[in-house]
Amino acid sequence: MTAEFMLITFTLFLAGVLAVPIASRLGLGSVLGYLLAGIVISPFLHWMGADVVALQHFSEFGVVMMLFIVGLEMNPRALWNMRSRIFVLGGLQVALTTVLVMLIAMVFDLPTTVGLAIGLVFALSSTAIVNQTLREKGLLRSDGGQASFSVLLMQDIAVIPMLALIPLLAMPELAETLSHRTAETGDHGAGVSHLNLSLVDGLNGWQTALVTLAAIAAVIFIGTYLTTPVFRFVARARLRELFVTAALMMVLGIALLMTVVGLSPALGTFLAGVVMGGSAYRHELESDIDPFKGIFLGVFFITVGASIDFTLLGQNIALVLGLTIGLIVLKCAVLMVLGRAFHLTGGDRWLFGLGLAQAGEFGFVLLSFTVANAVIPKEIADLLLLVVALSMLLTPAQFIIYDRVIAPRYSNEDTREADTIETPAEIIIAGHGRFGGIVNRALRAAGYDTTVLDYSSEQLEMLRRFGISVHFGDATRPDMLQAAGIEDAKILVVAMDGKEAITELTRHVCAHFPNVHVVARAVDRNHVYDLWSVGCRDVIREVYDSSLRMTRSTFEALGHSRATAERMIAEFDTADREVMLDLAQLHDIDTPTFENEAYMRRVDEMMKVWEEQLAGRVAKVTRTAD
Repeated sequence: MTAEFMLITFTLFLAGVLAVPIASRLGLGSVLGYLLAGIVISPFLHWMGADVVALQHFSEFGVVMMLFIVGLEMNPRALWNMRSRIFVLGGLQVALTTVLVMLIAMVFDLPTTVGLAIGLVFALSSTAIVNQTLREKGLLRSDGGQASFSVLLMQDIAVIPMLALIPLLAMPELAETLSHRTAETGDHGAGVSHLNLSLVDGLNGWQTALVTLAAIAAVIFIGTYLTTPVFRFVARARLRELFVTAALMMVLGIALLMTVVGLSPALGTFLAGVVMGGSAYRHELESDIDPFKGIFLGVFFITVGASIDFTLLGQNIALVLGLTIGLIVLKCAVLMVLGRAFHLTGGDRWLFGLGLAQAGEFGFVLLSFTVANAVIPKEIADLLLLVVALSMLLTPAQFIIYDRVIAPRYSNEDTREADTIETPAEIIIAGHGRFGGIVNRALRAAGYDTTVLDYSSEQLEMLRRFGISVHFGDATRPDMLQAAGIEDAKILVVAMDGKEAITELTRHVCAHFPNVHVVARAVDRNHVYDLWSVGCRDVIREVYDSSLRMTRSTFEALGHSRATAERMIAEFDTADREVMLDLAQLHDIDTPTFENEAYMRRVDEMMKVWEEQLAGRVAKVTRTAD
């Protein structure tokens, strides 16, 4: 490892460490922090002689890892349910954007083939930026987030035919110029041996198709039948680092297999993730790969910022900015129209339109490919590279516009009219996800009628297919609560996502409908205190009971009887509730916990005493029982 390499790596990491916390503190998000860091250190990287393009290609492995993790979190049924959005919505987006960009290019007297190639490049969006931002903001599972993910997946699939089509668009005069230029520079490969790993070079169409299908079948076979045996074998060594190595080896191997057959490595690892999602090692895989994904993605975003040629940008500032803004407006318009056609409403349609309005990281690859294949002149490609980079740089700003302008507008209203509730029940459940769904099923099994409210139209349509009675509506809206019969309700179960939304709904009901018993879902311990402070006295921590059950099983595995283990857990539960009631009196919802001096002082005073008392209670149980 050379000193130059270490200096470049140190510079990249230092830029990220300094920029991202500042950007996050200002509400700009980590992606914009990385991009700005790249812009700042760009002169230093060029001074050090760093190959920014090579760094960018290397760090694109973060996109591969990200899609693998996204695949792990999905399942084949969910993917099948998204098929119309992936192929129809995604296909229409790629086709319409390509055609419109091509027509605009032809208006400016560019050849049809050049316009088509530019359209293909600009039709793609940034998988890395959009997915990362949606995940950070908790929007990936919203209707707009799911539609965005579907289109991004289709774009990754579309890269394959694009790579096959682009060489057919070569202009003879440009090819001749390119060959003369290559001959003059002597860059014709004489005396240099290049390793060709492609498995499809020289094959005809049907042979290539067979090899491609065999590679996809191999990925499915590996994910289904080899994952568990391989990781079970590795686990016997009891070395954490070996398990991490095996996880990276599997992802890298699948990406390599996809690459040598001409497929997108990101698409291949996504498929592998979906297949491996049912494995017992799924969560281990996710936790092992996630840190590396974050590092690679961070470096990738930094290199995007550093790749901006400010000399060329300064010489063509008006043209580049005009093209960038024009591209964003054009793609946003296409996406908004398609979103409306596919029943996206309100804020979800804006999220879909603004989120995907940029060019993508594959644009860098395709532009280099078009130049190498004599499709787009290098002078035009250099300007288009700036457009791609700037559009990606502006994407976080578009999400900020969504957060601060669009989302608040639709937080209290939605273009889809809420469902009419004919016969309100005495039990209202706000949110029918993995948490509220279980509550609803158990109550209905016991013979109780419920009124269920959920704000995801796609989720509701799926539930209705299974015969589950649900209503579209935002439970945080007072008029929706009135329609649901909150005045005559006995119980409100607040089971929706979103810490702030849960707190505000609970605050409203406790203040205006004290006759209603509120059972509220708490995200964490501090959220329990928030809900207590707004008047709720029946708070359920979402992972607390399952943690107690796991601890009970651990006690049993250590040799205690079921009865003894349950008594030990009961003592812990009682002591924990006593502590929480004590601390809840000192909690201030408007003051961060670490700044609440009275609260922190009380924690310091009672922590050691509490631990000693709890140890004594548990010891007494074990002495008398075992």
